[in-house]
Amino acid sequence: MKKFNTILLIDDDQATNEYHEIIINLAGVANNIHSVTSGQEGLDYLTSKGNYNGQEDSYPQPDLIFLDINMPAMNGFEFMIEYDKLDASQKGRHIVVMLTSSLNPDDKARAADNNNIKDFMDKPLSKAMVLELREKFLP
Repeated sequence: MKKFNTILLIDDDQATNEYHEIIINLAGVANNIHSVTSGQEGLDYLTSKGNYNGQEDSYPQPDLIFLDINMPAMNGFEFMIEYDKLDASQKGRHIVVMLTSSLNPDDKARAADNNNIKDFMDKPLSKAMVLELREKFLP
């Protein structure tokens, strides 16, 4: 069974991150899960050099990013503006999935306009949703 090497969770609610980690672990679709509580922390993580995937002086390049829309200071769309500016070596294999509790149809349309956002889902994540993403992106 194929797995995502690393999944990055970006949500200002730590309890939501913890719940999503449990769901991802139950689904067994990731080797590693990293969570942050702001868009800026997400950007800091993506641009941090270290020993990732067994390579010295490399960027983490998670395979999948779950991104909340409504966050203080930097919302999900503002994060994507900065994400789009990153060097390709910092974006790498990223598949961005926006997660939201928003009922605003404009959010879905706005997400569809960004080529780096591959899916748009309602919170909370479920095991079925995570397995569906694995089938879609790791056939």
